[in-house]
Amino acid sequence: MSRGKTTDLQGAIQATDDQTVAFSWIEWPSKAARDEGNAMFMKCPQMQQFSDLPVDGKRMIFDGFE
Repeated sequence: MSRGKTTDLQGAIQATDDQTVAFSWIEWPSKAARDEGNAMFMKCPQMQQFSDLPVDGKRMIFDGFE
């Protein structure tokens, strides 16, 4: 991935050359569906096993769109 001249995603999260940047998104049909899906996700027993994720959560960027 080439780096931007002014700014880029790698610079925003301070990624080093030996790290891989991942980008993903979820498109929900409504806010109610998103809220229900997030609640189910957080209650999922399998998710409780991921206390040691292979990512640095402090460098994750979250956002929402209308």
